[in-house]
Amino acid sequence: MADHTIPHFHNDLGVNTIKVRVREFMCTGAKPPFDHPHIFIDMGSDDEAICSYCSTRYVYDGALSGICAPPECELKAAA
Repeated sequence: MADHTIPHFHNDLGVNTIKVRVREFMCTGAKPPFDHPHIFIDMGSDDEAICSYCSTRYVYDGALSGICAPPECELKAAA
């Protein structure tokens, strides 16, 4: 079993760009049950990527204090 998890992000807010502090993550489009297939995105050395399903633009920002901005776009596991 993996010792870490990959962050998941959604765009229920409908923003054009989500800033992220990671280069590898999953885009879900929206919160379940309205999500699209969860797409693994690996930016590699690039500073931005666009989800091929929902066209959300993700921009890498290593200086973020949280995992993403806006912070509401992080999909957290149900407790």
